[in-house]
Amino acid sequence: MELRKENFNLTPKEIEVLKLIVKGLNNNEIANKLVLSLSTVKFHIENIFAKLNTNNRTRAAVIAVKMGIE
Repeated sequence: MELRKENFNLTPKEIEVLKLIVKGLNNNEIANKLVLSLSTVKFHIENIFAKLNTNNRTRAAVIAVKMGIE
């Protein structure tokens, strides 16, 4: 299966958060950058992990790069 963001049904906000994960930002940095609460960032990351079928940031970042999300 070709890795395309459309195949994972990521929302625009999830893609935005995932881009920042790829850049190496932690949850607090992502919250500050996107002007979101820490709990909202954690919520988005949990959804991203579920959709990408992973449970860690590194694997999510690898998948993102393979999808062209950087």
